[in-house]
Amino acid sequence: MDIATIIGLISAFGLIIASILTSGDVTAFLDVPSVLIVILGSFAVLFVFYPIKDVLSLFKVLAKTVVNRNYEANVHVERLIKFGQLVRTEGILALEEAGKDVEDPFLKKGLMLAIDGTETEQILTQLEGEIAAIEERHKKGADMLAALGTVSPAMGLIGTLIGLVIMLQNMSDPSAIGPAMAVALLTTFYGAIMANVVFNPMAGKLRARSADESLYNTVIMVGIESISKGDNPRIIESRLNSLLPTSKRVAVFDK
Repeated sequence: MDIATIIGLISAFGLIIASILTSGDVTAFLDVPSVLIVILGSFAVLFVFYPIKDVLSLFKVLAKTVVNRNYEANVHVERLIKFGQLVRTEGILALEEAGKDVEDPFLKKGLMLAIDGTETEQILTQLEGEIAAIEERHKKGADMLAALGTVSPAMGLIGTLIGLVIMLQNMSDPSAIGPAMAVALLTTFYGAIMANVVFNPMAGKLRARSADESLYNTVIMVGIESISKGDNPRIIESRLNSLLPTSKRVAVFDK
């Protein structure tokens, strides 16, 4: 679980609510028509942007900003190096027994391809294709959230215009001016909050997660490539560490 997302949302909304409470009545900032225009209106526009199946999957995408695997790119480096050593001494088929406890599906697929005697180029093609497909899925989710981040302030502006029109039509009735102004101002307020506190930050979080997972899978792919080619374990270590930041590098031979 990514506690940072929860802390960020609670802190941001908490500060907004606290500032409201210190300066006035919180109920003055609650308006049902404004909520309908901004939140439901934004999701309605999203159906114009994307197919219905993609929009309905957005809730799963949102969950990934809170609950997701921790993709530390260096977690399999030492294991991949040991697999390389094993292949050099006992042959590629020795991986079948050694890889039985592998749980990561991407690593397991790569090992199975190598064990089956698949050509190194074909292994790379398959693994690169899978990485590209994962990146595309993540990109679509981030793009949907970014679209909501763009649309919600626009819907807030539409609500503001609606409120102003209602207000101007009822200038002779003082009791109607207040509610109309509330719609006019609160829709912009809601739109700014949803865009800058929820949608855009979550889109950024998904992009960061996608980059982490891509690096994680790339390290595995390069390791499988070297194992398939029968590279020296020191070469495997060097290749894998070259993909990682200095603080994350793993030293097996020069500890």
